Amino acid sequence: MNDKENIQALLQEVALNNDQTAYRRLFIQLHKPLLRFAYGILKSADDAEEVVSDVFMNVWQKRQELASIESPLLYMYAAVKNRSLNVLAKQKRQDAADAAQWLVPLNSVSFNPEQLMISQETMLRIRKAVDDLPARCRLIFILIKEDGLRYREVAELLNISIKTVEAQMAIAIRRIAQCMQLQLPAAEKARAVKK
Repeated sequence: MNDKENIQALLQEVALNNDQTAYRRLFIQLHKPLLRFAYGILKSADDAEEVVSDVFMNVWQKRQELASIESPLLYMYAAVKNRSLNVLAKQKRQDAADAAQWLVPLNSVSFNPEQLMISQETMLRIRKAVDDLPARCRLIFILIKEDGLRYREVAELLNISIKTVEAQMAIAIRRIAQCMQLQLPAAEKARAVKK
């Protein structure tokens, strides 16, 4: 069962059976990525923690209404986004509401180093390449590659077109690939050209 199916199943257990264990597991699975997302919008750890806590409290309070949610992961991200933007409005920091300015820190690139046998040095290069992406491009890349959202879901979440998401992902992948090729030693580049 993948993460999205697991989240859907946990939410169903919470909604239909008032299952507190499923609620705790849902919290454990989603708290960290939602907190990172909220922090990227609010730039305040305290405000981000409060927003995410409010979202989870709301999930428990309205659990019976949540059984019919088609995409619970998108629902949770949208709830965090909306509450975060409400906090910004109260604090009169509307200029930070532009998605291109959100700073979502990169946790990992969602590759499993053991499976892919990527060296620590290569992982650091990939992280550096992702960190060097423009803000909006980085945010879209992280939401898709790290948090597992679909292009359509990211487009809805950020109020942009799917074509914009596709274009930003193409830019991100191209820049990361360029960074990785530029980092190759000269001898390896020469061998690659001969092939």
